[in-house]
Amino acid sequence: MIHSYLVRVYYQDTDAGAIVYHSKYLDFAERARSELLVEMGLSNKKLIEQGVAFVLRNANIQYKAPARLDDVIDVQTSVKEIKNASLVMQHKFVVEGKEMVSIELQLAVINPMTLTPIRMTQDLKEKFTRYILENEENK
Repeated sequence: MIHSYLVRVYYQDTDAGAIVYHSKYLDFAERARSELLVEMGLSNKKLIEQGVAFVLRNANIQYKAPARLDDVIDVQTSVKEIKNASLVMQHKFVVEGKEMVSIELQLAVINPMTLTPIRMTQDLKEKFTRYILENEENK
């Protein structure tokens, strides 16, 4: 299952050439993940109140083509892997059917008060499981 989040590119998101500034894709990915949580019946605020937060551990970004001012980007988010204290998410940024950027993020699960790693609850794992991508070898 893939979660879709649409974002319009505003002037503030671009460089002097009206092309999306490279770091903005991480901002867009964060918004898409937050909306995914809302769709799951959660929110970052609720999770933090329960002693759970996600922090970025690693990012692999592939820039394929530039998105531009006024484009509407479909940020397609899926979960590639769930572990006990982390998960890997894939974000594809698509404009008019063309993939512009791909980001694979490894997120660690931490206690926001102590900033130490914690295990993800079974309930949370099950909610993320809906968004697991099938491995290529299983297709």
